[in-house]
Amino acid sequence: MSVTSHSKKGLLLIAMLAGAGSAGASAQTQGPPQSDLSATIYTSPAETAEMTEGPEVKGIISARSDDKVQVTTADGARTVVAVNDATKISASKGLFGLGRSKLAADSLLNGLPVTIRTLQSGGDLVASRITLQNKDLRTASMIHNGTAQRFDEQTAATEALRGRMGEIDQYNVKSTTNVNFDTGKAVLSAQAKNDLCATATAAEGMDNALLLVVGYTDATGELEYNQELSEKRAGRVVNYLQQACGWKPYRMLTPTGMAEADPVASNDTSEGKAQNRRVAVNVLVSKGLDGL
Repeated sequence: MSVTSHSKKGLLLIAMLAGAGSAGASAQTQGPPQSDLSATIYTSPAETAEMTEGPEVKGIISARSDDKVQVTTADGARTVVAVNDATKISASKGLFGLGRSKLAADSLLNGLPVTIRTLQSGGDLVASRITLQNKDLRTASMIHNGTAQRFDEQTAATEALRGRMGEIDQYNVKSTTNVNFDTGKAVLSAQAKNDLCATATAAEGMDNALLLVVGYTDATGELEYNQELSEKRAGRVVNYLQQACGWKPYRMLTPTGMAEADPVASNDTSEGKAQNRRVAVNVLVSKGLDGL
């Protein structure tokens, strides 16, 4: 593990740019965006009586948008079905589906296995009946509620921190930890893993500390390849910090890949190249908040 304050001006510029993107990074921890379901028709209960019987759709709800659901079947096919006031939604209560309870449309959660009987109008499908299992609904509800709670907590913490830092564009670099990589690789060594968690633990003790992760390569190879490799290395470090070291995503600025820029040693020697194949984990505290 090495600590340095190398090229602080360049680092601060990266931090400013990353700070502007941190909102997007936080949003990414909340999962992929909903699919575009806009192709589905809107129908009233009266209109469904004039439709013909459509195919039965069985699979997992993979997206939800207003009165439309997307179901992904076992073979990966995706089908969009409209849900209206005439749609009957029920969950089986007992063995072999004996006994059923009626449900509201807001019970159709992402990840829920369903079987849908449909009506067809042209190329569009409308759900006439949706059935599911109570045990699946309980599981989906637990996941949904737990995830929503974590996202709410994270969003609140992010906004509180961003609100205090909104007018500040300068940081104190409290420390920089470099972890190194083999040529062409993005695999963390045992030493690197230990150093990363030690850095996270030290930063955790600093109020208002953020981490800025920047990946680098040596000068070997094409610039485009090195750019991708530096980004991959940075991403690998971010994942380990969050998943293994417990660092909160909302305290992580957007990671950056800088390819072979800003070397810490000469690329003319193998020793220098080894030092340049690195990811720098910078512990930053806003100058306006440092010491608070």
